[in-house]
Amino acid sequence: MIAIIRIDNGFGRWDELLALILSSFSYMDEIIDPPSSALRLTLASLAQKATSEIAFAALEENCLVGCVFLKPETDCLYVGKLAVAPGQQGKGVGRRLLKVAQDTAHELNLPALRLETRIELVGNHTTFGRWGFQKTAEKSHPGFDRITFIEMRKQLEPTPA
Repeated sequence: MIAIIRIDNGFGRWDELLALILSSFSYMDEIIDPPSSALRLTLASLAQKATSEIAFAALEENCLVGCVFLKPETDCLYVGKLAVAPGQQGKGVGRRLLKVAQDTAHELNLPALRLETRIELVGNHTTFGRWGFQKTAEKSHPGFDRITFIEMRKQLEPTPA
């Protein structure tokens, strides 16, 4: 059974969380350019990220199996660092974390979710498409003269009154 918890000041498993993010993003290392910003995370910057954003962790039998960081924007909720432990991928953990993101967007009266994924990660584009996201832009990291990532959005159904 997967439990979703809010990451707050009482969260003390930063080393496990950082290891989870790095392991779930590691498959990208030889595929994407520029390298993932996950590689620049430290225990301190991760803890700071959790205080400046809305963060959740997925636990199975007290084992950390996923996380997501959410950042409210003017017209949407940005979904970042959605990570699922390699051995847990394909088991619904990511879908559960995106459901929490949707619920959070509704609580904040934001009509959409937004995420970014690297242009090379076509499998991610397909997965997010199945989850209701649509490509809305192609963009480049600073210093690159080619497309390096795409933006995808999911328009949410209005909350019933």
